[in-house]
Amino acid sequence: MMRQSEIHRLMDMLDDLKKIDALIDTHIKLDDSGFMVSQYEAKKVKLIANIIDCLASPAIQSPQSFSIIESILLKYYPLKDKGDLKYDDDMAQLAASI
Repeated sequence: MMRQSEIHRLMDMLDDLKKIDALIDTHIKLDDSGFMVSQYEAKKVKLIANIIDCLASPAIQSPQSFSIIESILLKYYPLKDKGDLKYDDDMAQLAASI
């Protein structure tokens, strides 16, 4: 079972993720250069990685935490057609082994 402090920390990170995603949407609409979008995308990737690390940590990991990870990934990185995905060689090898 998670401690309240862990729950609050994860909730704060999820709130930050929502804000960053909203900023990305705003800058996609406003910014032609894409610079700010790329900056916020980098923050988003780092924040999602931190959330996943927390939810997959030995003290918390469970089928429920993996389900939350899946929900986060599907919300912020919706599935695309497999033909649309561009993998480098290493990622392509991993994807093929699934």
